[in-house]
Amino acid sequence: MNRKILIIAAITLFLDQLSKVCVEIFLTLNQELIIFKDFFSIHYMNNYGIAWSMLDNKIPLIIGITLIALAVIYHFMYQFVSNKRNNLAFGLVVGGMIGNLMDRWLFGYVRDFLDFKIFGYDYPIFNIADIGVVIGIILLMIAILKGEDHHENMDCRK
Repeated sequence: MNRKILIIAAITLFLDQLSKVCVEIFLTLNQELIIFKDFFSIHYMNNYGIAWSMLDNKIPLIIGITLIALAVIYHFMYQFVSNKRNNLAFGLVVGGMIGNLMDRWLFGYVRDFLDFKIFGYDYPIFNIADIGVVIGIILLMIAILKGEDHHENMDCRK
């Protein structure tokens, strides 16, 4: 794996796990700390599924899907053009996926705490790992639109 991707993944994983530990130290489960009324709060919850509580209590299945997804992403790393944006994208996705995978493996759930209410909609509570995955996927979609998802030389990630 490209060293830059590895460093970005490690930083993402570190920030994710550090933020989760801090939330556990300062809040009790289901406690909410309102930062901006009717907009943003830190609300510590355990998530036993994935986004919007899909696959609730299907942790072994989610772990299996995550491991397969990581293998697929690893394969695609070597097909994308190596540049700063793509390195950042893959690092964020890998770090975020591993952060939530660690939670599921160690605890049987993911520790979520970022809670936004925008235009009256209360979004599902999420964490730093989720941010990494979403931003990384958006950056990869940009790379695909720019045609950077394939490279004539398959050793483009050396």
